[in-house]
Amino acid sequence: MNISTHAMSAFKPVKVMGILNVTPDSFSDGGKFSSFDKALTQVELMIINGVDIIDIGGESTRPGAAEVSEKDEIARVIPLLKAIKSRFDISVSIDTSKSAVMSEAITYGADMINDVRALQNKGCLDVVAQSDVTVCLMHMQGMPRTMQANPQYNDVITDIIDFFQQRITSCEQQAIDKSRLILDPGFGFGKTLAHNYQMLAHFAEFKQLKLPLLAGMSRKSMLGDVLNRDVEHRLAGSLTAAIVAVQQGASIIRVHDVAETVDAIKVLTEVAQYSNNH
Repeated sequence: MNISTHAMSAFKPVKVMGILNVTPDSFSDGGKFSSFDKALTQVELMIINGVDIIDIGGESTRPGAAEVSEKDEIARVIPLLKAIKSRFDISVSIDTSKSAVMSEAITYGADMINDVRALQNKGCLDVVAQSDVTVCLMHMQGMPRTMQANPQYNDVITDIIDFFQQRITSCEQQAIDKSRLILDPGFGFGKTLAHNYQMLAHFAEFKQLKLPLLAGMSRKSMLGDVLNRDVEHRLAGSLTAAIVAVQQGASIIRVHDVAETVDAIKVLTEVAQYSNNH
């Protein structure tokens, strides 16, 4: 299943990317088989609920997160990728910043690489250049461990657009065609609360780069800080943020709550159909 960026124009079709974290703290019962089993059950549920892309992550990128070795990350994500690809007809994205993980993932059928470092780490541009996978380039100021210490911008929108232009140029210089790229401004990655809401309010400005846009705000602290709710109780906030992003031109919404997001987008798509017909 290929994720064609050409098909993701304007308001339709908006794709829902379901988050599947296989970091040790993602599954309460620990044990390897149990976690693997649970992960596949979760994939099946997301597919039933209408997900378009499964995004597998083997290293936490939350603020303060510890780094994971390439070997450990490969051991977490590759067996799951292989199992999903052998059982289901679904697009799979691998959320990684490591060239060795990217290489293994591409070998075993990943459709997309989702990189919070936007292919800046050693060897990543080369690995992707030798493949035909879709790549999501994300903006992050700093590194996960320290990114929320004191993020500062001259102008958050302009600075991110400048960063994306540089990364697009780097990709094109490595013969990675622009049609393979997706952009994610990186909500919560080296951004203050004000930065995050400024980005959401002006999300449509990123469309000037003429590439599909991904928005990932699901359950993030930018919602918790406004709602004063813990992670499990941010569904309404997550859906509202997703709707605003879609209305501003997002092509992919990355979420934990697939069924509810699919429903919200169906209603939005229906409304758009009638507003265009008038």
